[in-house]
Amino acid sequence: MPISANDPTRKSWLDVPVNSDFPIQNIPFGVFITKDDVVTIGTRIGDFAIDMGALQQLGYFEGIELTDDMFMQDTLNDFISDGKKTWRLVRNRLADIFDIVNPQLRDNDAHKEIVIFNVNDIEMQLPVLIGDYTDFYSSKEHATNVGKMFRDPDNALLPNWLHIPVGYHGRSSTIVPSGIPVHRPMGQTLPNGETQPVFGPSRLVDFELETAFITTDANIMGENIPVEEAEEYIFGMVLLNDWSARDIQKWEYVPLGPFLAKNFASSISPWIVTLDALEPFRVASPKQEPTPLPYLQQTGDHAFDINLEVAIAPENADATVVCESNFKYMYWTMSQQLAHHTVNGCRVNSGDMMGSGTISGSTENSFGSMLELTWGGKNPLKMNDGTERKFINDGDTVIMKGYCQNDQVRIGFGEVSSKLLPPFERK
Repeated sequence: MPISANDPTRKSWLDVPVNSDFPIQNIPFGVFITKDDVVTIGTRIGDFAIDMGALQQLGYFEGIELTDDMFMQDTLNDFISDGKKTWRLVRNRLADIFDIVNPQLRDNDAHKEIVIFNVNDIEMQLPVLIGDYTDFYSSKEHATNVGKMFRDPDNALLPNWLHIPVGYHGRSSTIVPSGIPVHRPMGQTLPNGETQPVFGPSRLVDFELETAFITTDANIMGENIPVEEAEEYIFGMVLLNDWSARDIQKWEYVPLGPFLAKNFASSISPWIVTLDALEPFRVASPKQEPTPLPYLQQTGDHAFDINLEVAIAPENADATVVCESNFKYMYWTMSQQLAHHTVNGCRVNSGDMMGSGTISGSTENSFGSMLELTWGGKNPLKMNDGTERKFINDGDTVIMKGYCQNDQVRIGFGEVSSKLLPPFERK
């Protein structure tokens, strides 16, 4: 089935600002609360949020097999479970409804009043009920930088890294949408030169620039997903700030890896951009040496050219851009990650989320964490207000943005923005 929604010549009768992340060619999916306190599934074009529950009730999805309440739920899980055919039919239909030449909704003021909202008048929610969350570690540059700092500079990558997409199981209960503040975590750390740990607030809170993909129901327990089929089970992508407490991490991560340093908060952008929308931005992945084992080998382009940016805004001050990177730098692709995740028969369900791991490039300004940007705090970054940062301060807001662009269209994710608060105090 062709992806007619991607037609770069298509224009919408809704006003779309120049360089908007959300032209009619995007059609992302999310969940929001309307000004009338109604929770609905929706999409976005320009600065307008579109109530897909209302569209369904008004008959605009006639001819597409959907349950009666498909878009009147508080998560996208059931829609995602319906599979790629349904996603594509719905996205194509939405593009047709809002095409400048289609008068069906364009000329119906009564329906428009029910269906269309200004994005400033809605409140975005977590788009899916995330049952399971896996975080990978798939940037060669990031893994090398961390290996140099934490281990042996001459042997920065562990022996398994070039053979498998390394990952760990995270905590889905503390994944929050953009706009929700995060508290500085408490935990154990081992001060430099000491032999006994101390308890207190983390002093080295960091961001991690990541993306994440959301899956549909992919397999039954015991069944693996072949790498060449993996993208059929990926609904779309979001931006991910996988907050980290580096001092807690350093003390706890041997021998079983990340725990409290990672599971206190992860922030995601609220609009899921489909893999279909990203299709025009496929690019080749970095060359993999040595050649992966057969179950991870793939041909064709499976990376995506997504420009990424991180800024830090101190309280009551302008933001300073501290990182400019790109998703195409990732050594392991999403399809390889999903194939590896299931090769042992691990079940993957609708709404599961897989983090990319920190996305770093080869240049210093493309490093995807403060740990790398300041090289462990040795080289503080200067903010626009004259202050310096080694890591994230209380009151700082971390803002991540991402978009793809060619000579015909721009497809973006909006942003994930979250403020770091002092440690939680029980009243």
